[in-house]
Parts: sequence; structure tokens; C-alpha cells
Amino acid sequence: MINTIKDIKLGIIGLGYVGLPLALEFAKNRKVIGFDLKKKRIKELSSGIDKNLESSKEELENSKNLNFTNSEDDLKYANCFIITVPTPIDELKKPDLQSLLQASEMIGKIIKKGDLIIYESTVYPGCTEEVCVPILEKFSNLKFNQDFFCGYSPERINPGDKKHTISNIKKITSGSTPEILDLVDSLYNEIISAGTHKASSIKVAEAAKVIENTQRDINIALINELSMIFSKLNIDTKEVLDAAGSKWNFLPFKPGLVGGHCIGVDPYYLTHKAESVGHHPKIILAGREINDNMGSHVVSEMIKKMEKKKINIKKSKILIMGLTFKENCSDVRNSGVKMVFERLKKYTHNLDLYDPWTDSEEIKKIYGTNLQQSLDKNKYDGVIIAVAHKIFIEMGKIEILNLCKKNHVIYDLKYLFTKDQIDLRL
Repeated sequence: MINTIKDIKLGIIGLGYVGLPLALEFAKNRKVIGFDLKKKRIKELSSGIDKNLESSKEELENSKNLNFTNSEDDLKYANCFIITVPTPIDELKKPDLQSLLQASEMIGKIIKKGDLIIYESTVYPGCTEEVCVPILEKFSNLKFNQDFFCGYSPERINPGDKKHTISNIKKITSGSTPEILDLVDSLYNEIISAGTHKASSIKVAEAAKVIENTQRDINIALINELSMIFSKLNIDTKEVLDAAGSKWNFLPFKPGLVGGHCIGVDPYYLTHKAESVGHHPKIILAGREINDNMGSHVVSEMIKKMEKKKINIKKSKILIMGLTFKENCSDVRNSGVKMVFERLKKYTHNLDLYDPWTDSEEIKKIYGTNLQQSLDKNKYDGVIIAVAHKIFIEMGKIEILNLCKKNHVIYDLKYLFTKDQIDLRL
């Protein structure tokens, strides 16, 4: 058994938005094996390139304690494994645990007596001990809490946020025994300056993770529904929110497209577990329904405004600015902008996509169309500003206006500009 954090030989499984920052932070104090199945990802990181744009070339090249690998044999030198693989939802909006199960099987084949496995991937309450642990036992022929131990410390990474970085976001820790909880907590306190919160059990930590984003999802859904109501009442939602926000305890949520690897996913993980024990969530699913349909609402408003301006919809040329799920990051997973694009295609196929943060190959694969590398003046009948990238703010209203024909519609989903500067906003 690992007695102190000094005995830990760390391996991190999955080097995406969660695993890479974690590996870099730990590597400031100790040697770390950073593992990812994708050979291309390992080759890029070894060359100082992070396609996610979350880590700089300098950070990668200066991290001498971090060994990037896609060889499972290299992981045999570790005795503590942190698993940070993605846990999305499938087409039926059910938990897709494929990567998590594969990672557990891989680790199960190489763990030794006394080893520690810590999960960071978002799961539903009970998943670690009810799903992952049996796989670890099966492939290792070892006994849980006798021969190996587990912890769970949910990721709280905020892609694109250079202020709330991994070290200054408080971390939830948990362990399969009281002693393991102390060990897991000590390990994370090595890198987390904001401190930690010890959960009483792995299930509590798992539940805390899914409700963090479920709460945000429901709050955003409420504001989204209010924006729909105010639109029909011909009231500007931003002005209403500013007025209501003058009260000290009014929560400052804004309407918009909801996506990403957490907010649009975690509620379905909680719903899955709730239904397995006989409870059908009403508020959670109602919030999801509203947010899942925001893309359709945006397109409906856009088309109505264009028709009002007598713009020929079928022949119109529309530009979508921003494809990522949030500003100033390259992550397009589960982006709400995809729904806007798909709905618009029913009205016109003359759609251009522009986002300097994204990878052109990835966009081609997801959208089936090429990403615009530059923009022409006087070209568009409609522009939808879908993401509040800093570069779009710096472009300013005049530059965006110059992209449009004389008769046009600009729909600002992110309140980048004032009401009098655009035609529509949520």
C-alpha cells in the first residue's frame, strides 16, 4: 500500500482538456507519466503543440518531469493512476461510458497490490464502485479495498478560462477508505492552492459533480424561457435582466446556447441514475428540453426577422460567427451552435462558418463544410454572432456591419453590442 504521497508514482490517463493541465501541474513537483491512446496527440504534445490551445509551447517544453506516451507498458512503473477520459452521452442521451470502461480494463491489467486508482471523469452517483471497480477486479484478479484502492475527485476545469485555473479552483476529494481519502486529499493539496473539500464518500463526490452543472443548466433554462416570453411581449431581455439584477440576491444568468462536455451532459447522467432507482426527474428534464431546443428558437427568430425585412431566405447568404461551446476556447464538443447550423440548412444551404479558435479539419468532419479563413465585405444577408470570442468583440460593430449587404439581419446571441447596434438579441 502507498503510505505517503512521497511513495506515489503518478500516471495520468487521458491528456485532453482535463488531463493535460492536471499532468502539467503535478509535473511541477513530481515525475508524471502522461498517457493518451491517440498517437497523434502524444506526438503533438511531445513537440510542444496543444491543439486545444489550453497550454503553451513554453509550458510543454519546460515540463521536464512529464513523460508523454501512448505505450501501456510505460504505465507499469506507476502505482497511482488518475483517469480523466471523456464521458459523453450517446444519441439517446444516455451515459456513454465506453472510454471509461476501456480505461478501467487497461488499468486493471497492469495494477499491482497496493495501487491507487483515482477517477476524475464525470459519472453518475455509484458508477465508480458499481461499474468501474468490478472491471478493475476482473482484469487484475485483485480485491477492492484489500489489494487496491480507489478515489474520486471530479474535474472542475473551465476551458478557455485563464483566471480560474486548476490550481485555484477548490477540489473535491474522496476515497474508498478513510486512509485513502487522506492520501488522495494530500496528493491534490500538492497542486491546489485553493484547498480541498473532503467528501464523506465516493458517491457524495460523484453526486456533487453532477449537480453543479445540473443547477447551472436549470438556471440557464429558466432565463432562456423568460427570453422567449419577453420576445413575444416585445420586451428586451437584457434590459429586464439588468433591472432585476439591481437586487442583491438576483442570480446573474443570461440566455444562450448551452453545450460543452459538462452542462449539456451531466443532467442526463443524473437522470439516468434517478430513473434506475424509480424516480423520473421533472425539473431537470424540463430544463434540458428548453436548452436543447434553443437552437431551433434562434433560427425561428432569425427567419422571422429576415422575412420581415423582405430578404429572400432561400437565396440568402448567412454567416455564423463562433462554433465552440464557449468563448475563447477551441472545444466544439456538444456545441449548441451545431443545432443552429442544422436548422438553418432547412431554409438555405448558403451558410458560412467562421471561428479562428477551431480546427478546420475537425469542423469539416462535424459540419461537412469548410471553415472560412477570411471574410469578405458586403457578402451576407444575415450574421449570427453565436460565441463571445474576444476577437469578435475587437472586430467591433462597424467591421461586422461591413460584412453585410445593405439589407441584412445581425443576431447577437451574446450581448456583444448594444440593442441599437444590431437587429436581434436573445
